[in-house]
Amino acid sequence: MSPTDLSARHPSACDLTAAHIRAIAPYQPGKPTAELQRELGLTHIVKLASNENPLGVSPHALQAMQDQLETLALYPDGNGYGLKSAIAARFCVSREQIVLGNGSNDILEFAARAFLGAGTSAVYSRHAFAVYPLATQTVGARGIEVPARNYGCDLTAMVDAIEADTRVLFIANPNNPTGTFIPAQELLAAFRRVPAHVLIVLDEAYTEYLTAEDAYDSLGWLAEFSNLLVSRTFSKAYGLAGLRVGFGVASLEVIDLLNRVRPPFNVNTLALAAAEAALADTGFLARSVALNRAGMAQVTRGLGDLGLETIPSWGNFVAFRVGDGAAVYQALLRKGVIVRPIANYGMPEWLRVSIGLASENATFLAALATILGKGTELA
Repeated sequence: MSPTDLSARHPSACDLTAAHIRAIAPYQPGKPTAELQRELGLTHIVKLASNENPLGVSPHALQAMQDQLETLALYPDGNGYGLKSAIAARFCVSREQIVLGNGSNDILEFAARAFLGAGTSAVYSRHAFAVYPLATQTVGARGIEVPARNYGCDLTAMVDAIEADTRVLFIANPNNPTGTFIPAQELLAAFRRVPAHVLIVLDEAYTEYLTAEDAYDSLGWLAEFSNLLVSRTFSKAYGLAGLRVGFGVASLEVIDLLNRVRPPFNVNTLALAAAEAALADTGFLARSVALNRAGMAQVTRGLGDLGLETIPSWGNFVAFRVGDGAAVYQALLRKGVIVRPIANYGMPEWLRVSIGLASENATFLAALATILGKGTELA
């Protein structure tokens, strides 16, 4: 019998992949500058698509990576002792309460792998981070998407949506891609209604951008909530997006389970060193936050001058309504400005722009003004 005959009779390995895997729509990252350069031959590009830190990397983090270059033939510290010690000291938790991730996405995936599976469900909001439904679907669990309130989490409805098989509740604060924020007292009131068998995943990727008036100590709540996992990242305010390093903090029991599904050596040597140094560089963090605050005012004022609706944001980005989001996105690309379309979040009339340097923000606003002022730009 020929190989052709065999293939006609027997399904391939891909044919036999589980239906819930085949149904996944892969995550779509922001468009890289190199790709736009190849496509359009542009030499000057402003990328404001992926909520990256426009100040770049802390000089202390750069030096810490330089100091580790001669060790790269060796495996990294699989337990991340130095970074965990720094996190523990900064946030008044124990090293044993910390799990490190290859970006905070890793922490979300660990939660799904450890607590979800076939026959279980996870609750998350509409217009919330795309990884929540992806992580849920990957492990064969059922997603329960709760309608948003003013483009943010409706906590009352989310807690009410918890079912007998629910094992994880995903909450982003501030929320990506809409930038909305839930005050501490609302979070606490909702958490106290969540059954003990449901893991609360509080995703705080943008918490460093909160003002002193809005900031709250979620890690201090761990004493009350043994089912709380707080996820944070070094990709945003700390400027280490390219290194992929994040961390989660929870009870000893939760961390023990997450470590059981965590791959060995999941955070590399350079990321460990850079994150530890970045955490200590409080001056760089303060400059990053101050730049973001000024840039947010610049961008929202400019969008308002163009008559565009925006969603008040507590992050380092803002969502704005343009009507035909896809057409305006493409028109901005042709002018060398990359923003983020968010139609896949159920918001086809909106775009999301990251806050950049003052000059980058000005370039974006000028390009957008030209596009909106000339209908031919959308052709």
